Amino acid sequence: MDKTEVKTQKFIIKFFPEVMIKGQKAKRQMIAQIYNNVRLLVKRVSEEITIKKFFDKVEVVCPIQVTPEIRQLLIETPGIELVLEAIQIDDVNTLDEIKVKVNEHMAKEIIGKTFVIRAKRTGEQDFKSTNIEQTVGGYMLAHNETKGVDLKNAEVTINVELIHNQLNIITLKHKGLGGFPLGTQGSILSLMSGGFDSTVASYMTMKRGVKTHFIFFNLGGVAHEIGVKQVAYYLWKRFGSSHRVSFISVPFDDVVTEIFNSTSEPYMGVTLKRVMLKAAEKIADEMKIDALLTGESIAQVSSQTLRNLALIDQFTNKLVLRPLCTMNKPEIMDIAAKIGTKKFAEAMPEYCGVISKSPVTHGSYERMEKESSKFDYSVVDKAVENRQITNINEIIADISEIGQMEVVTDFEESKKYTIIDIRQGQDCIKVENQEVLKIPFFNLKRDFKKLPQDKEYLFYCEKGILSQLHGQYLRDAENYTNIKVYRPKES
Repeated sequence: MDKTEVKTQKFIIKFFPEVMIKGQKAKRQMIAQIYNNVRLLVKRVSEEITIKKFFDKVEVVCPIQVTPEIRQLLIETPGIELVLEAIQIDDVNTLDEIKVKVNEHMAKEIIGKTFVIRAKRTGEQDFKSTNIEQTVGGYMLAHNETKGVDLKNAEVTINVELIHNQLNIITLKHKGLGGFPLGTQGSILSLMSGGFDSTVASYMTMKRGVKTHFIFFNLGGVAHEIGVKQVAYYLWKRFGSSHRVSFISVPFDDVVTEIFNSTSEPYMGVTLKRVMLKAAEKIADEMKIDALLTGESIAQVSSQTLRNLALIDQFTNKLVLRPLCTMNKPEIMDIAAKIGTKKFAEAMPEYCGVISKSPVTHGSYERMEKESSKFDYSVVDKAVENRQITNINEIIADISEIGQMEVVTDFEESKKYTIIDIRQGQDCIKVENQEVLKIPFFNLKRDFKKLPQDKEYLFYCEKGILSQLHGQYLRDAENYTNIKVYRPKES
């Protein structure tokens, strides 16, 4: 086959080593799952792609024009350890044919360099793999200007495989995702906030072959939900699109209001995590899912001390997996950068942290029981009833860009606003010559509609994130057009 005749690209998929050491039944199941997953994914790209399954590999042959897309797809499919690009040459029967073909395709790679030939063969030939290596190496050495053969530290290694009379010349090697094939390790429900931790945790379970559904507890309105949908869709599309999964959005603003009304400040953060797990448990039971997933890491924040995690887990009967529990934040952020979720996480507010003032770091079981007894859990049941479930492959229609709220930094002399300080607690901003009201963010949905709507309002919080989220929510969900965000100029 002349190089100019090559119209296809061949990929050889090598499996994750842990797949290959499984018992025969489990190994057959996992290899079959990898084959089925890859077949489904590549056929979406082109019906002209062919795929074959062997006991130790899968081969994919695609039209040359879709090579970059197929390469990336295979590299990011769980269960694949190596992706090899190869030139396939059929009807090769002798050492002389092999040496000529390998030299024809690979001579340019060894000019001015040391090289070595590594060969594997399958079938009934009258020569061994070492004969291939010696014959090809000697021929290429004699016919090219190289620095010679180096068996130990060669600058270029040329790998060839002879399978009966089919010759494969390996041109490139790519590290795969590893892990187990998606669909072999059951399902999990990931508590997704959209930040660094929850996105990395979800990636790690997907990589391990766990079908990962997403549940989002909406504390910040439609804008926050769209942001989380974006990153959940990104993760699924990149690492898990061989399987359909769900995105569940649970309205939790009334739950937060109940926490503020019934729970002592030090226990608010732990209570929020407890009721999130309880709500997730109810939904997981309906979906027949056995485990929940969080991005919590020991001691990263006050609610993640060992004692507080124990208090949180006490409130659910589900298995809770925390793959990041012993990782530090820089490690987590490095993974987020590698998998592409960093850009989403940087724009996502860490909402759970805003509701705890002077949080307890070593909660009491007895005190937790007292706090729990004061909480009206009917609001959790109502939130679960009002959840919205979307197939994640259909979510793209929901994640169009949302317009930012207009920001005001100073005032014209004749312009009058009413500034609403939406921070929790008693502190209230003072602004000269402007009316200021205090409405904590968790009461905005209820109280804003009681205000005169012939005025213009500016929402204020310390970083401007909550103001943006709640302003966008009231604008887009409730059709208010008289809201902007106040961000004082830095002095």
